[in-house]
Amino acid sequence: MSWLGWQRRDGRKGIRDVILVVYLVECAHHVARRIVEGANDPRVQLIGFPGCYPNDYALGMMKALTTHPNVGGVVLVSLGCESFNREALAETLSAAGRPHDTVVIQRAGGTRAGIAAGQAAVERVRAAADAQAVRVPMRVEELVVGTICGGSDGTSGITANPAVGRAFDALVDAGATCVFEETSELIGCEGHMRSRAASAEVGAAIVASVEQAERYYRAMGYGSFAPGNAEGGLSSQEEKSAGAYAKSGARPINGVIVPAQQPPGAGLYLLDVVPPGDPKFGFPNIVDNAEIGELMACGAHVTLFTTGRGSVVGSAIAPVIKICANPETYARMHEDMDVDAGRILDGAATLDAVGAEIVSLIEAVAGGAETKSEALGHREFVLTYKATGPAGPSCLAA
Repeated sequence: MSWLGWQRRDGRKGIRDVILVVYLVECAHHVARRIVEGANDPRVQLIGFPGCYPNDYALGMMKALTTHPNVGGVVLVSLGCESFNREALAETLSAAGRPHDTVVIQRAGGTRAGIAAGQAAVERVRAAADAQAVRVPMRVEELVVGTICGGSDGTSGITANPAVGRAFDALVDAGATCVFEETSELIGCEGHMRSRAASAEVGAAIVASVEQAERYYRAMGYGSFAPGNAEGGLSSQEEKSAGAYAKSGARPINGVIVPAQQPPGAGLYLLDVVPPGDPKFGFPNIVDNAEIGELMACGAHVTLFTTGRGSVVGSAIAPVIKICANPETYARMHEDMDVDAGRILDGAATLDAVGAEIVSLIEAVAGGAETKSEALGHREFVLTYKATGPAGPSCLAA
């Protein structure tokens, strides 16, 4: 199957054509939001970084996100005195062939003038993006698909998560690139993952990344097992980890990557979201959308979000497909859910059937069909401080 995607000048293809408005410090957030609201166009979307002090992780994430294949053009909104390196970000956009413009609020003259300048910049960037837009055939083997779980309960590990695993197997077999995470929710599964590693080097990197996650959370005195998980019927961290692991399917794991690193080729990759060393900036990911952002920064065109207790979030830049594990949750929240994996519990569907349904939906969404979160206008985005470290050679294993 093929559909029409957007050909970017850096060689990649996108499934959406987004114009991003990006605030580079919290002081510019209001102006940037008003610029987006004034555009009155769902294609114009808002992302940003709230911090004033520089952070290599945030800069790397922004470089990857603003040049994501789903992005056609970018307007940067700066207050003017923050430490974010807007010049380096603009250089990255130029090198990637993305039309872009920068509004500096202090130079523009304040809030009203900044909004007016930003709205004019959006018009210029959108026109330039439209002028260079080229629609070309795109196939499954050109897709990058990510997956996360949020609001897990006792049904997650036996319906939605393994159904995504079946979908991942089918996608990898078709030549796509698939990315699963997060190491803090895979504690106890490192041996299973090592047995699936494409090489001994990758196996060692998998074990090291999970061990780092365990050390990190022990130092913080808090793990990824939340009260809501227990209320939903999960008994322990081990049970939650086993359910999360099921999303990865059964194919060989080709490598370990870090946020904003592009997978070097097709296949299955583990995204290590836990910073190296001792904790510096708190939790590795404070909310599900932080993880979605990291998957997008690794190139994910679309993210599969499994949930048992329910979630309503979507994302800027890339569609989110929500797969509901619990039939009771689906009955209550069906307007927000794209796939009812709870049918597996009732014997109304098999894991293979739901996995195939997920693949078909990915293809439809890639071809332009809206997800439930897109139709409802969800465009959430979160980016915070995080420590970073170099990617070792195992991260690049093919």
